[in-house]
Amino acid sequence: MTEHEFDVVVIGLGPGGEEVAGRLAEAGLAVAGVESRLVGGECPYYGCVPSKMMIRAANLLAEARRIPGMAGASSVAPDWAPVARRIREEATDDWDDTVAADRFASKGGRLFRGVGRITAPGVVQVGADVLRASRGIVISTGTGPAVPPIPGLAGTPMWTNREAIEATEVPGSLIVLGGGAIGVELAQVFARFGARVTVVEAAGRLLPLEEPEAGSLLAQVFGGEGIGVRVGMSAESVSYDGGSFRVRLAGGEELTAARLLVATGRRTDLAAVGAGAVGIDERGRAIGVDDRMRAAPGVWAIGDVVGHGAFTHMAMYHAGIVIADILGEEHHRAEYHAVPRVTFTDPEIGSVGLSEEQAREQGLAVRVGMTPIPSSARGWIHKAGNEGFIKLVEDAGRGVLAGATSAGPVGGEVLSMLTLAVHAEVPVQRLRAMIYAYPTFHRAVEAALDDLRSMTCAR
Repeated sequence: MTEHEFDVVVIGLGPGGEEVAGRLAEAGLAVAGVESRLVGGECPYYGCVPSKMMIRAANLLAEARRIPGMAGASSVAPDWAPVARRIREEATDDWDDTVAADRFASKGGRLFRGVGRITAPGVVQVGADVLRASRGIVISTGTGPAVPPIPGLAGTPMWTNREAIEATEVPGSLIVLGGGAIGVELAQVFARFGARVTVVEAAGRLLPLEEPEAGSLLAQVFGGEGIGVRVGMSAESVSYDGGSFRVRLAGGEELTAARLLVATGRRTDLAAVGAGAVGIDERGRAIGVDDRMRAAPGVWAIGDVVGHGAFTHMAMYHAGIVIADILGEEHHRAEYHAVPRVTFTDPEIGSVGLSEEQAREQGLAVRVGMTPIPSSARGWIHKAGNEGFIKLVEDAGRGVLAGATSAGPVGGEVLSMLTLAVHAEVPVQRLRAMIYAYPTFHRAVEAALDDLRSMTCAR
């Protein structure tokens, strides 16, 4: 064993961990960063960035197909080659993290490649290296794809998001297990490039964590694009014959496809990081932290492992709090009443804060306002591909928005003003007094506020 002394050891160099390690090193601390896969984490190599490149390409195809009837004629011949090439050249650097590793080193940090495990307070072991942290340890190990124990699934050449991102060809057919954000985004991408796609979701609707209207809207859009949807059905067994997958659903229906994408969620592995050595329950699905991201004396945790949303923006939010706490600087504390998220389908579905159901479960006096995007001036002008809605959830007792959903052609961008309203607890009356530019998609928020005024308050 070789021992090394540091001020801080960061286990996991995803977006948040890399930010913490790099910033602390720049501040003059002796910092070790531990990473078993790629410096930068899931987001730049297998998540946010390459998947949105795929979505951008698929959306261009959809827009071209909308030209007839609005701007003339069009003929589109999908070609996956430039998409795969762009992912390798611009996003992932062919899954080589040399640039990211060198960036960390240039800031003064030291990289240890391998699995980091806490063996005692202030001690992390990486292979034959023992890292001693005098000021603390930061756990930022993220999550990995969760593969359910479906009979026959293990050992097959199934895809997770990682294999889907690496694809150099579009399969002729694809079954997607999981109708959450990752599943529906990738399903629409491959369908628009010519694959015959079916999405299977065990819950009663697509996007089960979002408002019911969002799942219904997406199912309708998918139907129009020829994407099969099976909701309220679980997969009972999977078989692979060397050329195709066969999935048997509850109820007896069988689906076959050339490829199977498993997008049934993400999982943590707290035992692997040795969380128990510092008093953290390894059996939990997340690490409990306070509002300064402290998990135990001398231990901080950030990102996916704390269970407040598996989003890059959440990890970066946590990173700023931890950096300030370790450096003894003033900073805001963590709060989660206005967490934004966007599913980058077409239409985009953005949401923030509480859903209507969550607000009612918390016993709030709830008022709901809705308006369809096609009925707005911009929606009417946009015409082809204008599906969507604005839904507002008011905490009528306080006169502020508890949550909101923005679904539409630029739903994620319109969400920005709603996120600000929920975060800053802007009174609904002040939102009504705003001037909304005409004709914009965000002007539909004004119509939703008018609808909110007409609704009766109910718990």
